[in-house]
Amino acid sequence: MKSFGFLSFGHYDSGSDLDAGQMLRDAVDISVGADELGVNGAYFRVHHFASQAASPIPLLSTIAAKTRTIEVGTGVIDMR
Repeated sequence: MKSFGFLSFGHYDSGSDLDAGQMLRDAVDISVGADELGVNGAYFRVHHFASQAASPIPLLSTIAAKTRTIEVGTGVIDMR
């Protein structure tokens, strides 16, 4: 595989019982699993009015600390 990444769309306002903390933990777990599979990149959307995605830097830092080779970044930043 030459290059493969994913853009997370998350569970934004899905009506589930998950809180923001659980959603962030899920994003980290998915990224760690993707790194183990050999995925090259994990990119996350920024939602300024969604509690789990308003500030991507702490999430990206956690993922970078828990993975070995995956590239992390933002896929979309809403500049309204």
